[in-house]
Amino acid sequence: MVKLLILNGPNLNLLGNRLPEIYGALTLKQLQQQLAQYVQTHHPQFTLTCLQANCEGALIDALQAARLDCAGVVFNPAAYTHYSYALRDAIEAIAIPVVEVHLTDIDQREDFRSISVVREVCAAHFQGRGLQSYTDAIDYLAERKPS
Repeated sequence: MVKLLILNGPNLNLLGNRLPEIYGALTLKQLQQQLAQYVQTHHPQFTLTCLQANCEGALIDALQAARLDCAGVVFNPAAYTHYSYALRDAIEAIAIPVVEVHLTDIDQREDFRSISVVREVCAAHFQGRGLQSYTDAIDYLAERKPS
């Protein structure tokens, strides 16, 4: 099996409760369950590991660990997207593809949210499509990695 990491940043543990008019009603647990079902149906060569952390250091540790046994990472850095050069450096330092995802279209929100310091070191990015941003990223990784 080819392992993929689904990595979610700060406050995504509050999905379904935090600003549902922006982020939707789907909880993080439901998002993870739907992604697991999507992979089982569409990309059975993959196995998913899902992790969410509110701390930048934990996200960096997860990225560094992923380089040892994952074929790729689907990463929603959340608010860290806009200013974490430490996460940018961690992504750049690992030799596996990292795909940036966002539930919302960050380019159409507040000005500060349109800045992504991680985008240029990611293999691709998908945003503004809710759950489908994640499934698009998984599809992208599946096309890159032979089954």
